[in-house]
Amino acid sequence: MKGNPLRKFIYLSIAAAIVTIFLKFYAYFVTGSMGFLSDALESFVNLFAAVFALVMFNISLKPADKEHEFGHSKAEYFSSAAEGALILVAAFTIIWSAVPRLIDPRPIENIHTGLLFSLLASLVNLGVGITLILQGKKRCSLLLEADGKHLLVDVWTSLGVIVAIVIVKFTGWMIVDPIIAILVALNIIYTGYRLIKRSASGLMDASLPEEDMEKITAYLNSLKSQQIEYHSLLTRAAGRRKFITMHVLVPGKWTVKQAHDHADRIEETIVNMFDEPVTVQTHLEPVEDPASMKDIGIDRQEVD
Repeated sequence: MKGNPLRKFIYLSIAAAIVTIFLKFYAYFVTGSMGFLSDALESFVNLFAAVFALVMFNISLKPADKEHEFGHSKAEYFSSAAEGALILVAAFTIIWSAVPRLIDPRPIENIHTGLLFSLLASLVNLGVGITLILQGKKRCSLLLEADGKHLLVDVWTSLGVIVAIVIVKFTGWMIVDPIIAILVALNIIYTGYRLIKRSASGLMDASLPEEDMEKITAYLNSLKSQQIEYHSLLTRAAGRRKFITMHVLVPGKWTVKQAHDHADRIEETIVNMFDEPVTVQTHLEPVEDPASMKDIGIDRQEVD
């Protein structure tokens, strides 16, 4: 577990959050801008989310035990859901702080310094966010991908705030500052909703993506030339690990060893289709027996 390559990217996310917190809060302190405050509060969320992600990631790497015989990989979904919830909290905090400024707009000071520090924070988040998304997709880690997307949302947030501050500088329209802060908060709310929705789908044992299913079924269909058929193909994802079960139908005249060797070969081939961990389970049945088709899904069904 100590040498898992994903952990270093979570540490990178934590480091980026700490750096951007200092940069953005300094921008807020020197300007008094609600836009910069909204941006800084989201960086606090980034830090809490990254630390929580590290905790959940370590849990997800634990091997299966007596109480969790299928492992702990679903812990990643809790991290993504928690991050979404934290985003929502930050968004409503921003709105709560910005509304009074709509009623009583205030001037922004030291605009150039604030813009410089906000831009530096955006560049940090941009680089780290892209890195996390690419690594998350490459390693099929919802945790890294969610964290990376959150950072990119933070980048867009910062750019929106920067544009607002520039508008205030050249027009003197102080009310633009709290309006942009509220718009930023609404965008953050949408991002949090999507993260929570995706986590809920994983916790509900959603099937594998369509592209994965196409690879699996294309291979299984190719086995018909060897008198091997299949049915009751069930799939689910738990964090990075994919679970695949199916019934494999072989000629009844085959020996147990012959059928078992083919099942092993099928399982091994499917496992090798993916870079992430995969668990494949097959159930052998004689293709000639009509009773073999009774097991269609999770529950046993009678065939008329």
